[in-house]
Amino acid sequence: MSNETRKAFSDTYGHQGSVRTYFCPGRINLIGEHIDYNGGFVFPAALTLGITACISKREDGVVRFSSTTIPGTVEIRLNETLENKPSQHWANYPIGVLAFLQKEGYTLSGADVMFSSNLPDGAGVSSSAAIEVLTAFMFLAENGHPEPDRVWLSIFAQKVENQFIGVNCGIMDQFSVANGKAGQGILLNCNNLEFRYVPMNLGNYRLVILNTKKRRELADSKYNERRAECDEALAILNQTETFPDLCSATFDAVESLISDPVIRARATHVVAENQRVIEACKVLEAGNLERFGQLLNESHFSLRDLYAVTGKELDVITDAARLHPGCLGARMTGAGFGGCGIAIVDKESIPDFSRVVSETYEAACGWAPSVYVSEIGEGVRQLD
Repeated sequence: MSNETRKAFSDTYGHQGSVRTYFCPGRINLIGEHIDYNGGFVFPAALTLGITACISKREDGVVRFSSTTIPGTVEIRLNETLENKPSQHWANYPIGVLAFLQKEGYTLSGADVMFSSNLPDGAGVSSSAAIEVLTAFMFLAENGHPEPDRVWLSIFAQKVENQFIGVNCGIMDQFSVANGKAGQGILLNCNNLEFRYVPMNLGNYRLVILNTKKRRELADSKYNERRAECDEALAILNQTETFPDLCSATFDAVESLISDPVIRARATHVVAENQRVIEACKVLEAGNLERFGQLLNESHFSLRDLYAVTGKELDVITDAARLHPGCLGARMTGAGFGGCGIAIVDKESIPDFSRVVSETYEAACGWAPSVYVSEIGEGVRQLD
């Protein structure tokens, strides 16, 4: 993708100049869904799919952003107030990064920038986090600043999304793409950012991304609803017990103290999912891929039956995946109600798996999904 990006850079800006190339991956959350805001662990990994950028410095303080997938060029001046404007569309993400870097006291020069992506579009694999982390890393490097601490970079990019873009996201996405390591997942405590790497020795199996191509219209409203239900569950429990967060609760407490069946179901998912994350890391370290696949299945069933955030499309595509003999396990990933699932599939079976799952899904849902194979890759970096 680097050569294609360079060609697009030359075609758009009419020069090659001194052009350097940078890359930031997307991410997938392997297991640990809807528990980051309940004091739990998440287990994301960086992908080998991601966003590539070519950049060439300018001396006039002008920054021009273009993309290989979206027509037009967005131009700003660094000596002017940088604001989030609807007319800037996707470029608000890198513009917000530059605004906040300047606010932090970093000196920046102008540049021509071309972005390209091979991430599944709108599939919940963190393209916004990738472009934020990539822009910050790239502009700091191009302007002679020391390479930033990766945890600082994660927090900085999250702040841009929260305060400039106006999206109240957690830190998992930015942390994953900044700190990813090839072949390793990241066991992350989102409360205190303590983390460790866990080897993903998949042997003859591969991580397969199942993009339903279903827009996640309900995700935001249901997210807020689920957060409120979890807050209610914790409040009920703490009338009798003292739990710092819902993930710290016990099954006995949830079963005996919460009478509302819906609130009890939500709390049961949270407690069980947190335990699944911890077990998943243990079985991966022990090389037990079969049990890891079972845990993916259990996670999906819990998100479907107890947390109610899957929806028809994610259920159809993961059910089809599980029925294939080459698949060890599959689940939805992300907020739910569309977006992506993931599966662990024998590499020899992938062509047949992709065909069968795609045919089954299209017959049930009316349109074809996209099936991608990805390795687990490195975090943000300079390519050349």
